[in-house]
Amino acid sequence: MNDLLFRQVAITDPGGPLHDTVADLHFSEGRLLRAGAKLPKGDAEVIAVEGLHASPGWVDLRAHFCDPGEEYKEDVRSGLDAAAAGGYTAVAVLPGTSPPVDQRATVEYLLRKSQGHAVRLLPLGTLTKGGKGEQLAELYDMQQAGAVGFTDDLHPVRNARLMLLALQYAHNFNGLVMAMPQDPDLMRDGQMHEGVMSTRLGLRGMPAMAEPVRLARDLQLLEYTGSRLHVEAVSTAEGVALIREAKARKLRVTASVCAHHLLLDDGVLRGFDSHYKVMPPFRSPEHIEALREGVKDGTIDSIVSDHRPEDVEHKKLEFGHAAFGIIGLETAYAVANTALQGRMTGRRIVERFCHGPRAVLGLPVPHIAEGEMAELTLFAPAHQWQFSNSDIVSRSHNTPFLGHRFTGKAMGIVANGQMRWGHGS
Repeated sequence: MNDLLFRQVAITDPGGPLHDTVADLHFSEGRLLRAGAKLPKGDAEVIAVEGLHASPGWVDLRAHFCDPGEEYKEDVRSGLDAAAAGGYTAVAVLPGTSPPVDQRATVEYLLRKSQGHAVRLLPLGTLTKGGKGEQLAELYDMQQAGAVGFTDDLHPVRNARLMLLALQYAHNFNGLVMAMPQDPDLMRDGQMHEGVMSTRLGLRGMPAMAEPVRLARDLQLLEYTGSRLHVEAVSTAEGVALIREAKARKLRVTASVCAHHLLLDDGVLRGFDSHYKVMPPFRSPEHIEALREGVKDGTIDSIVSDHRPEDVEHKKLEFGHAAFGIIGLETAYAVANTALQGRMTGRRIVERFCHGPRAVLGLPVPHIAEGEMAELTLFAPAHQWQFSNSDIVSRSHNTPFLGHRFTGKAMGIVANGQMRWGHGS
């Protein structure tokens, strides 16, 4: 990495020495040499972007890389490249691969394959063996190998006693149990949110109550065990209310919301475009409003990409047969910032990408300071732009956002001694 000099960067770094200042930043070999006003250029390459901001590096808590098993959709390197393009310096990778990440060897495989990249890969292990919900996986062994949490992703544990045992066992080594609040029986065969729109379109609905029914159970088990629980991909007003109440009771619970759930409601399905088919489904406007409020007041700690690559053969089908999921790493910040503009400050939005996810995983905040190796994200919150095919770094292109105009863009990262600007330059 050559010397780089960024001009006039607004720094958002609560607790850091440069917080709320505007400064030139001079980097050499990934280290911040100097920060100050009108620094001399010297031999450095100068980058000047109007409205450029910097914060400690962002962390995504929910991305699927399809590796091992379906590398044609995404692999570790392409996924990390997409994360860098989206402004992330670390990304937690879901374990639902083939084979699943349910043992030490697969955790070690992911870590080996990600070595040397600017973005740090944080492996998630399955909660149960094979993610089948029948028997606990080797949680402690995986944590010792580097797993940062445990989840069965789209297959939440049906058996309440097994979920209880998971929370009790993880409590012994302060492990993090992560769970999607979905009752699979209530959701079965659903294609979209159950409501006026699903009736109008003639599609089988997934009722909002499927979320609080399961979440209420998991929160009761959490209270009984005193363990830690991260609620993934909250999508309903009732879910937000339950988490708010649980936090008021001082339970050790955190929560995330998918960026796209803050911007779009179920009305986008009028054209039966399978690119809008996601899990959890897009909800009705009143739920979107509750999610935005939950992000604003801190009930929801983190905003996630829920990056889920799919190839054309699985996505470009009749709506009822198409796979769920969209890619989101490249667009998560732009989508969330566009949805939340005018509702909360830019600093608070950044905290949901940086400080919130780091607190969930117990990761330190890498403050921006002279003499320190940098792990930071560069972004332009007021930048107006249109998302196009050339902005996609992922191997898959299953996104509904092509042609959408956004306010706010992740511009690059400095991490692990490397600079990634735009498309990984």
